[in-house]
Amino acid sequence: MKISEILNNNKVTVSFEVFPPKEWAKLADTKKVISEMVKDKPAFMSVTYGASGTTSGYTTEIANAIRQGGVTPLSHLTCLTSTKEKINSVLDELEKKGVENVLALRGDIPKDFIMSKSQYYHHAYELVNEIKARNHFCIGGACYPEVHPESKNRVEDIAHLKEKVDCGLDFITTQMFFDNEKFYNFREMCAIKEINVPIIAGIMPITNAKQIKRSAELSNASIPKKFEKIMERFGENPDVMKQAGIIYATEQIIDLMANGVNNIHIYTMNKPDVAHQIMKGLSAIINEQG
Repeated sequence: MKISEILNNNKVTVSFEVFPPKEWAKLADTKKVISEMVKDKPAFMSVTYGASGTTSGYTTEIANAIRQGGVTPLSHLTCLTSTKEKINSVLDELEKKGVENVLALRGDIPKDFIMSKSQYYHHAYELVNEIKARNHFCIGGACYPEVHPESKNRVEDIAHLKEKVDCGLDFITTQMFFDNEKFYNFREMCAIKEINVPIIAGIMPITNAKQIKRSAELSNASIPKKFEKIMERFGENPDVMKQAGIIYATEQIIDLMANGVNNIHIYTMNKPDVAHQIMKGLSAIINEQG
């Protein structure tokens, strides 16, 4: 099923993100993670693409495992360090395996990487155009509620997002955020600029205090005082911090749903128990609104 169909039925949806292993020998372990997560019946599951395309084969394999588990897969695809031939090879493989959904991303800039004019892809919208030309895939894109780290300001960031959406995106998914007000302000800006595709709110449960700095840097997310206090109080106790992080993420999602945000994407970090506890905490709400 195409994700655009899932999102356009006005029901509450909760989806998961997983990442592939770095080594083929660990593929079976990741598939076990998948088999546990599909039991919670997420609306769909996305699988990330390795840095510089290093695990692209694993990505398609995991996407296929998700599909075989009865859940709609969404395969990430990054283009910055890829050739046109490589991108088309991956898209051919996804089509062959029956995967209909792609999250089109530029990708993070590798360390010591120099952008050259000879590269085929420089921006995500170029990849969107490439995928759109196939007339087969439902295409998603990424967005930053608190401004892309490389953008000068919010105005420039929204303008780039609008350009990308107008190339043919069917939906956009936010990077993680920890302050819902940031998301509500972003949603309003999108409406003003007539970015009218569904916006999926990306939530990461922080279950380890050491995890927060790196996660916040990647998404350019600010840490609200409320969450700082949680880390100060519970950060040294792993079990307590895990529980507090799950509760905080669940409360974020409940607030989002109460404010009309129907579509939630959970960055699970391949932790089935964390995903399960959040879904358990939301079960009545999802059933009532679904």
